[in-house]
Amino acid sequence: MGPAGSRTPLGTHPEFSGKRAPAVLLTTRGKTRTCWNYGQKGEHESHCHSSPAHAAWGPEEGEGTGHNGTKLGYTVTDVPPWYLCILLGIQGLNGALRLDLSEFKSPLVHILSTDYYHADSYIAPFEVQMVRQSPGAGVTQLIRTCQHFLTAMGGLVAIPLILSEGLCLQHDLLTQSHLISTIFFVSGICTLLQVLFGVRLPIIQGGTFTFLTPTLAMLSLPSWTCPAWTQNASLVNASSPEFIQVWQTRIREVQGTILVASCFQIFVGFSGLIGFLMRFIGPLTIAPTITLVALPLFESAGDMAGQHWGIAFMTIFFIVLFSQYLKDVAVPLPSYQRGKKCHFSPIYLFQIFPVLLGLSLSWLLCYVLTVTSVLPAAPTAYGHRARTDTRGNVLSQAPWFRLPYPGQWGTPTVSLAGIFGILAGVISSMLESVGDYYACARLCGAPPPPKHAISRGIGVEGIGCLLAGAWGTGSGTTSYSENVGVLGITKVGSRMVIIAGACAMLLSGIFGKVGAMLASIPIPVIGGMFLVMFGVITAVGISNLQYTNMNSSRNLFIFGFSLFTGLTIPNWASKNSALLETGIIQLDQVILVLLTTGMFVGGLLGFILDNTIPASQINVVREASKVNGVDCLLNLSLLPQTTKEL
Repeated sequence: MGPAGSRTPLGTHPEFSGKRAPAVLLTTRGKTRTCWNYGQKGEHESHCHSSPAHAAWGPEEGEGTGHNGTKLGYTVTDVPPWYLCILLGIQGLNGALRLDLSEFKSPLVHILSTDYYHADSYIAPFEVQMVRQSPGAGVTQLIRTCQHFLTAMGGLVAIPLILSEGLCLQHDLLTQSHLISTIFFVSGICTLLQVLFGVRLPIIQGGTFTFLTPTLAMLSLPSWTCPAWTQNASLVNASSPEFIQVWQTRIREVQGTILVASCFQIFVGFSGLIGFLMRFIGPLTIAPTITLVALPLFESAGDMAGQHWGIAFMTIFFIVLFSQYLKDVAVPLPSYQRGKKCHFSPIYLFQIFPVLLGLSLSWLLCYVLTVTSVLPAAPTAYGHRARTDTRGNVLSQAPWFRLPYPGQWGTPTVSLAGIFGILAGVISSMLESVGDYYACARLCGAPPPPKHAISRGIGVEGIGCLLAGAWGTGSGTTSYSENVGVLGITKVGSRMVIIAGACAMLLSGIFGKVGAMLASIPIPVIGGMFLVMFGVITAVGISNLQYTNMNSSRNLFIFGFSLFTGLTIPNWASKNSALLETGIIQLDQVILVLLTTGMFVGGLLGFILDNTIPASQINVVREASKVNGVDCLLNLSLLPQTTKEL
């Protein structure tokens, strides 16, 4: 509770649930006067009431809580000390970190204005009582901070490795490492832009899987099919001009399509058109679209895991064991804390590092099997690609420092077919990001983002895709849903932590050895990780159905038909492309790319059917939204207009 007449930064109060976010909390003579601002910035229409001042912070002496009642160590408006930001950002964040005010040199803590969704909001000093240090906080909690960076790492590494086959790079590990470094570097830039100028929430930006399906569909066109000799490792000379020309022409084509398609996202975002589009796009459109992002990738995951199913299932076993069965098991680790000196503190190690531990143990097992000659040395033998010495040379070849720059692969080229295909990925990415913004706001103790913040966030993501196309990552950028989920685990929602994490991604992109190390992971280990990752993405897409009444035959038909057709038509089109020829090459390419992109087919069918088939039982949707902890008004804003009119 602050002194009389002081302003209290936006904490989350139980009374705020389901209401407009308070513009400011005024503390006067032991009473907190809560004011909800119903207008845009500069408007002063508000409604106020008084309550005990301590209630503004929620329970237990100033600990902020999220909209779901979760206690927060730092909310979105808090700025932890600089050393905490570095440690939390580089290694992510985990555990509810708390710090005593005495550790600051000044009693004035700079906190962003409560109207922090506005791009022109300023940093104003407020005299506040920070969250007190609780037992168990200190250096031990800093050790438990690797989650954000490591969580994003899996997705960032996966995209270049999946694209490598379409780009004819499956036998050029050095170039793969450069692509990994580039996507790390650009993701760091985009994260900084989003946190500082975009939606202004603690949300990580990284490569998007929604661009993979249309990109692979474009690269599978007859004009872009890889030459047969690039499939044979013994015939590939990575430094030869002929081979460089083969893969660079393909990635330049991908760059150009992303550059053009990103302009559409920039327009939709900064024009405010996203708010209008969301009136017609509901869960029955989003669910098949996101689900069909991952399902077509089963072949890539199966091919990698099939190099040695034993190693792949060992990786799956470790990841599932750590993330599901041992997540609540605490491991005592040595720690140091002022006042307690050296002591042992329980750390939920398996919950923090499930993927890292799983990959590391499987990688170590591959090394042991390699040095003991259990894995075959013959290149044509089954299990050879599980050996660590088949991909280890890239570590010695990669430079220590390499700065990615725009146009590093040459001047981008553009094709009409690629643009239409990537546009389907752009729309899917925007839909996913809007949901991430709302989820992130709830978890980090911020009010629901207004329309202008969502529009600005989508626009900045479009700029991020523009940068990704200029640098040549092979993909665009989007908000990472898995990192939003990390906020609920760590109870730390400060934007400064994400900024520090973005700086860590920038540094990882500059240090060439980091990308080389990640590119040297054995193929079956990557395949096992992909099976888990793509399975989760599929489940995330299906989980959007929780906001609909799945007892309705209408909803069952729309989702089932859209999903099944989104698998059937691309499969048929890829095998019967000759039947789709019109005689116009450019038109043939557009038709083939669109019909072989499952998320476009399924999403389009879901959109048309959801907005044309009459809906009913809106009350069931409202009840389902409340059961799942989401405000019913928020859900209704995501439903089609035909449904809302009921």
